[in-house]
Amino acid sequence: MSDDENLIRVAVAVPHAEGFDYVWAGAGERPAVGSRVRVPFGRGERVGIVIEHPATTKLARAKIRPCDSTIDAGPIIATELLDILRFAADYYHHPIGEVVKHALPASLRGGRALAATRDTAWRLTDLGREQARAPSARLGIRQGAVLMALANETSVGARELSRRGAARAFLKRLAKRGFVEAFELADAPPRRSVSRPQGLELTSDQATALEALEAEAEGFAAFLLHGVTGSGKTEIFLRLIEKVLERGRQTLLLVPEIGLTPQLVGRLRERFGDALVVLHSALTPRERAVAWGEAQSGEAMLVVGTRSAVFAPLPHAGLVIVDEEHDPSYKQQDGFRYSARDLAVARARRLGVRVVLASATPSLESLQNVSSGRYRLLRLPRRIGAAGPPAFRLIDLQKHATRQGLSTPLLASIDAHLGRGNQVLLFINRRGFAPALFCPQCNTAEECDRCDARMTVHARTGSILCHHCGSERALRWACPRCGTERIGVGAGTERVTDELRSLYPERRIERLDSDVTSRRGALAAVLENVARGDTSILVGTQMLTKGHDFPRVTLVGVLNADQGLFGTDFRRNERLAQTIVQVAGRAGRRDQPGEVVIQTHFPEHPLLRSLLDQDYTAFAELALEERRRASWPPFSHLAVWRAEATQRQRVFEFLTKLRDHATGQNVAVRVLGPAPASMERSRGRYRGQLLFECGERNALHTLVTAMLEELRQWRETRRVRWAIDIDPAEL
Repeated sequence: MSDDENLIRVAVAVPHAEGFDYVWAGAGERPAVGSRVRVPFGRGERVGIVIEHPATTKLARAKIRPCDSTIDAGPIIATELLDILRFAADYYHHPIGEVVKHALPASLRGGRALAATRDTAWRLTDLGREQARAPSARLGIRQGAVLMALANETSVGARELSRRGAARAFLKRLAKRGFVEAFELADAPPRRSVSRPQGLELTSDQATALEALEAEAEGFAAFLLHGVTGSGKTEIFLRLIEKVLERGRQTLLLVPEIGLTPQLVGRLRERFGDALVVLHSALTPRERAVAWGEAQSGEAMLVVGTRSAVFAPLPHAGLVIVDEEHDPSYKQQDGFRYSARDLAVARARRLGVRVVLASATPSLESLQNVSSGRYRLLRLPRRIGAAGPPAFRLIDLQKHATRQGLSTPLLASIDAHLGRGNQVLLFINRRGFAPALFCPQCNTAEECDRCDARMTVHARTGSILCHHCGSERALRWACPRCGTERIGVGAGTERVTDELRSLYPERRIERLDSDVTSRRGALAAVLENVARGDTSILVGTQMLTKGHDFPRVTLVGVLNADQGLFGTDFRRNERLAQTIVQVAGRAGRRDQPGEVVIQTHFPEHPLLRSLLDQDYTAFAELALEERRRASWPPFSHLAVWRAEATQRQRVFEFLTKLRDHATGQNVAVRVLGPAPASMERSRGRYRGQLLFECGERNALHTLVTAMLEELRQWRETRRVRWAIDIDPAEL
């Protein structure tokens, strides 16, 4: 044990549960908590974050290595953000260094100076203001235009000036003549763009919800905004953000997948201009670092992002919004397995601000939080406009033939809606041409060599792909065993699109799936064609459910509702209901009535009947009661131990030993398994899992902590990859 006033505890991005202790040997006082330092690590050097000034350490003084290199003059991670990161590390039982890594852009993790992440701004000097009042012809048209642009604003960022056509060369020439000067935006006042209202009149439901939200302007409060699709949830967001901006406070808006919601980002930019920055994985490292720096400095007043944006710096926080809060994309499925939705609520509590969770199909966990009084429920039960809710119709596939996944009644509905000048949206959650390549002579299907999965036919590229590991082979229709011509069984987006193009050659048919949107700009092009009315029929996967507004779509067809009806995961019915309701919500907006046609082999299935005869709220009440009787979440708490290895035996030896040591340590915790994963072999590795279930959250975490301390000493941990998944989104 050692006592030292110069001790620092540093989080380094390695799989070690705690921080590492060093003694500060540099000039001056110890680096501040939240600042970066360079520390000796192993035979090299690492960049880490100071997370504590400990009074004592468990290490002997002689074993503590010195640190004498600091990167930042002060903290770049505020106390509040560091607090939520430590909470997340403790709750999800993940190494603190790897958790802190999620809060920083790659350039900062590598030790780059914080100032280098920020944009440069330009402003007029006194001489420049005089020149702007009486422009000289000697300046030239372009330089004069730059002066006039700066004369109308206090300062303008270099990137914004570039968008307006002001080349850096013109700025440098003006600076050389003393007319303009550059400075770091960190020194500039926050960008508080004036909101540009759209003149939309709120419905009575919207006004009531907004009034309730604005009544809790100060302090923590959690709301669940349950609004049917087309009820105007986004306009409520815009009004709330506007009020927060007027108070000089920041808003964090989380969305499931930023690339799938360009309409939302477009509306936000139109309304709030350059107060907005976006954080998501598709940004370049430089773009992400600049956006992060603008949020950290308080310059960016509206931060929009996907899952990892929950860790964005918010020095002037005023509001947190989680749009489509039910979406499973908010749960990280590998590495640091956190829920951005749940951490958003925890962070809002620590910040002392409102958090709004919004969805047309709220998760059962959020609805239970309403019942228990943790969240306040606000409803938007009616669509805007005269269209009303769409009409549902089930098509029994046992009674009607299909043509490449399209039944005769569905084709008749497509003809009718197209004939009235409307658009059609068809949902099938399978990309590619066909999900299986089958030989009728051998009764065999082409299998992936690395996964327990069939290869999917992609006829356009002449290949077959495994959608799990990415393995690819050339498409050969002849069976390699017997030479018989094989057939593609089932239908995917590619096959359905091809069939529709043969049926409607004069119409524009497009598809929206990850194969199409992998090309830069392809998503925006598809959505633009739909918005202009050029596209008659759009065929797509889950992407169609992600917040798009298609005003001219009046028919939605769900080609195969049976995919989610059966399975081992207790959330399967909830997921299917949410998908159907979300995609159905694209049918009919404002004054255009909509129709939803669902194809199924099981038209009497209780889930489909409840959605057809009632609504999502009625389904959720029944589903919650089923969960209560079965003691599944939200009425219990789960932790899943996942393991994988190249040899199946090692996986189950590890999980069995874990089960044997855990059994009986806490009678409140049930230990179930081990069992194979739903897809046991993936990417050439065998996978298994062990489930801990308990009605008491603290008892569950106590056992997990005890088992982590024990298994880290086992030799078996070197033979397998293992992870702990708290509150798993899927089993």
